Amino acid sequence: MDLEETKSFTDRCSQCAAVSWGLTDEGKYYCTSCHNVTDRSEEVVSTAVIPNTKINSIRRGLRTRSKHEKGWDWYVCEGFQCILYHQAEALKTLGVGPELKSEVLHRFWKRYLQKSRQAYCENPVRTRGKKAKVLEDSLQCSDWASELDMPSDTTCPLESGAEFQSDSEIPKPFPVTKASPKSADVCSGSVDGVEYSDWKEKGVLKMTVPRTLALCYLSLLWQRETMTLSDLLRFVEEDRIPYINAFQVFPEEMRVYGRDKGIFAVESWPDYGDIYNNMIEVAIFLDLPRFPDITEDCYLHPNVLCMKYLLELNLPDEMHSLTCQVVKMTGIGEVDFLTFDPIAKKKRTVRYDVQAVAVIVVALKLLFLLDDKLEWSYSGLAEAYNEKHREDKPQFEFRKWYQVMKKTFDEKRRKWEEARAKYSWKTERPVYRSHIDKSVAYKRREMVKNLQKQFSALVGSMPVVEKKGPSSFQFTWTEEDTDHPCFHGHSLQGLLIKKGQSLITKNSLYWLSTQRFCKSYCKHVTTYEESNFSLSYQFILSIFSFLLRVKTSVLHEEVSLIEKKLFEKKYNELKKRSRPKKVRRH
Repeated sequence: MDLEETKSFTDRCSQCAAVSWGLTDEGKYYCTSCHNVTDRSEEVVSTAVIPNTKINSIRRGLRTRSKHEKGWDWYVCEGFQCILYHQAEALKTLGVGPELKSEVLHRFWKRYLQKSRQAYCENPVRTRGKKAKVLEDSLQCSDWASELDMPSDTTCPLESGAEFQSDSEIPKPFPVTKASPKSADVCSGSVDGVEYSDWKEKGVLKMTVPRTLALCYLSLLWQRETMTLSDLLRFVEEDRIPYINAFQVFPEEMRVYGRDKGIFAVESWPDYGDIYNNMIEVAIFLDLPRFPDITEDCYLHPNVLCMKYLLELNLPDEMHSLTCQVVKMTGIGEVDFLTFDPIAKKKRTVRYDVQAVAVIVVALKLLFLLDDKLEWSYSGLAEAYNEKHREDKPQFEFRKWYQVMKKTFDEKRRKWEEARAKYSWKTERPVYRSHIDKSVAYKRREMVKNLQKQFSALVGSMPVVEKKGPSSFQFTWTEEDTDHPCFHGHSLQGLLIKKGQSLITKNSLYWLSTQRFCKSYCKHVTTYEESNFSLSYQFILSIFSFLLRVKTSVLHEEVSLIEKKLFEKKYNELKKRSRPKKVRRH
């Protein structure tokens, strides 16, 4: 501690009344007796010679503080708006068009505010005597925040010309009466944090941090961007998109404590199924019109996604013609099937990435059967052919592909599990129960930092690993890499038979992934038990589901649905056989 830097600060500590100050790494004063951290920085105006005067922090660009140094008055919806703004900015840096933030996500958010009667209506719930001060400077997005004080705006047309419902059709909002908590247990940094936590109004969808991702994905889907839901969640996992403890992007004057922690503090990884279901709920609540058509030249079309995943899964390029045939025969490539329409009577939704990978699994079963027997016998034939014809185009060996992928997959999964285990859930911005507990929270945080520094000094400095740039591919394959050979150019000649002008698979057998679907009232399509399936099928599902960060059972269900469309006649025959025969009565 530099005594000269703290000599000019002569205020007494609010906790122990001592005058013994030190400086933290952030330049703030802390008491060396009780470790109480103040809000004062080293850049203060000394008023030792002028009695009865206050010491003000000298900081650039901040507006006047509140009476009790508790920051600005802000609302929960403004907190979510701040998160959405930074998520949109992160998507922009990842290559998404800038119009997604200004034209799509902004309108979806505006639509939500009106549907939930928080803004853009005649009687918004934010009708207290004092309005929030969090505007352009705090949210750092003037194009969004400048419109929050416009409750008279009652329309927000989308590209299709759809408009909001009238106020009479909007459900009753949650009450926003001034909270006067008797204890620190029910306080919050936001103005309406207590009411928002207790809000349970039927018919009104409550905004949460996972639903901000759902709004982002809806915007990506509306724009037909080259990013799937699994890509979005992976970028969140890589800390490229704010989600885990997203309140850290709030301006310093937006104090987060008490009930706000339960609203904004997320300490778990986003789940594919959870975000997907939230996306559907948000789209229905907003009453969004039919989305733009998913055509054959769109990135989300199964033919395009299948090619992308064939490259990433190190499979032969020739498989693409087979996957295209599967898509055509099942009808899952039709525009009406792929296009999302929330207001349709039958709300058809498609998990585009899961569906594309499921098509590849079906194609592999058509080629190799995947019964732990046929694929290995075909591998022996391909290996013998490649030994005799070294100069020709090599035939695809399933065994060799399996060995390469298993080694790469195990290494990738190990690093992924280690990264998750080492992930620090503690934030640089401490969250405390009440404003009274702030000093304790900062004191604990400072102690943790000091211990980490001491430990780092003992073990030595760790090498800094540079963060790789964002990529749509998790696996890359090149011909020059001998440890991870590339199978893209390998041939399927030994697996196909020419019949007339068309090619058919040499394998004429096929086993269905399921012979029984669950009843309509079940939440899932069918059950998945590993013991009922071959090891090859289990391995392929595990590596493909890891690629998408989905549960293995989710991919198995999608495979079963595609098989049901592809082998409809076979399924109907099995269904008839399973029905009990009726006994005639005489």
